[in-house]
Amino acid sequence: MDDLPLLVIGNCNYSSWSLRAWFALRHLDFRFREERLALDTPEFPAQIRRYSAAARVPVLLDGGVEIWDSLSICAWAVERTGRWAWPEAVDARAHARSAVAEMHSGFAALRAELPMNVRARGRRVALSAAAAADVERTIGLWCEARTRFAGDGPWLYGSWSLADAFFVPVALRFRTYGVAVPELCWPWLEQLFADPHLAEWCARSEAEPEILPHEEVGT
Repeated sequence: MDDLPLLVIGNCNYSSWSLRAWFALRHLDFRFREERLALDTPEFPAQIRRYSAAARVPVLLDGGVEIWDSLSICAWAVERTGRWAWPEAVDARAHARSAVAEMHSGFAALRAELPMNVRARGRRVALSAAAAADVERTIGLWCEARTRFAGDGPWLYGSWSLADAFFVPVALRFRTYGVAVPELCWPWLEQLFADPHLAEWCARSEAEPEILPHEEVGT
């Protein structure tokens, strides 16, 4: 086991970027071992710098190679496994890649005002105009994907893709904060929440002892 790649993650309950990489690697059948570092502790800065100069989770160490970004970790796993992780159709693939890139680089207000808290339910937050626009844009992307590209499959673009990995933390956020989602998206959300890998991550979130007060927003 010690010769397997090492994925360093943060708290399952709070670390959305760790979830994206972890969830994708599981679906790609990329074998790895992992180390979880508790976020926002006095020890964390020194602990994470043992693995990455970027000092953020997640980071993947594979055969002396350091990959320190979630999207780059996913791309590395695709290359290493030879598994396809995008829709087959050209137009669907372009849409999925654009949606993933937008999620990767944007939605700052949504992230700030609706932090991921897997085990919380019934939280309510008064959103700023920017966060409300982010929510509307996210739901619009989901509805467009389901309308145009879902085909016969239950995932966002029909078959599983990296888009599912990159939007799973947002789906969890919407569940935590009671964000209403159109019925068109329900089959995808049901597929997502029934996924055994996500169920494992959520169970681990429930079992974690750490509580980060600044992430426990909402009433």
